[in-house]
Amino acid sequence: LSQHILPVHLHPAAMSSIGTGYDLYTTSYSPDGRVFQVEYAGKAVESSGTAVGVRCKDGVVLGFEKLVISKMLVEGSSRRLLTVDDHVGMAVSGLLADGRQLVNRARDEAASYKEFYGEPIPGKVLAERVAGFVHAYTMYWSVRPFGASVLIGGVDKDGPFLWMIEPSGLTYNYFGCAIGKGKQPAKVEMEKIKLNETTCREVLKEVARIIHSVHDDVKDKDFELELSWICEESGWKHKMVPKELAQQAEEEAKKALEEDMDDE
Repeated sequence: LSQHILPVHLHPAAMSSIGTGYDLYTTSYSPDGRVFQVEYAGKAVESSGTAVGVRCKDGVVLGFEKLVISKMLVEGSSRRLLTVDDHVGMAVSGLLADGRQLVNRARDEAASYKEFYGEPIPGKVLAERVAGFVHAYTMYWSVRPFGASVLIGGVDKDGPFLWMIEPSGLTYNYFGCAIGKGKQPAKVEMEKIKLNETTCREVLKEVARIIHSVHDDVKDKDFELELSWICEESGWKHKMVPKELAQQAEEEAKKALEEDMDDE
């Protein structure tokens, strides 16, 4: 058919702007060079709870705003902060089932590296290997991209590290990073913290405060705050923050937010 008798929604210009016809497979580029399936995977992350990771002078702290889907849900189930290896933890934002596959892949990579080289896997190597795995799922028509972004935090021979991996397979090295629906305001708050001068214990309250500040009490359901760390206090292993410390950090965070509201 000649272009002048095509329906309006099938004209190339309209198709490239709304994705019609170009968003069925990851193997199809739109005329303006976009891969819509990968962008849609990013939307799945943006509608998920907020994950925050910060690299301090003595370790790494991860936090997550885990929305409680039911009052009958057992506390601590469907965790979003997971252990990859003794020295590495991962925060998953987006589709949890997809994120679990990335965690399992990261665990396999860590175990394989340790068996072959006889030492724990460095953060950069782990991030690049998992990112390559994620990217492979954007290249073939028979699979779909992972609807999850992850933060990989830990401590290796070079010190603390924090990496973020997007659904496209891109990976970045950060001092502080947030993913999920509240990432923009969370990043603004993180930039105010002097991370190079702050310890993991001191930053717990800040992470809790950031997550509480980006949570929308009107639109969102109640949430459970998850906190984990890798530092000297945890024996240089990725562990969930002790319940008493986490509760104390959360109480201090709520108090700080109330004071900020009173000042306004």
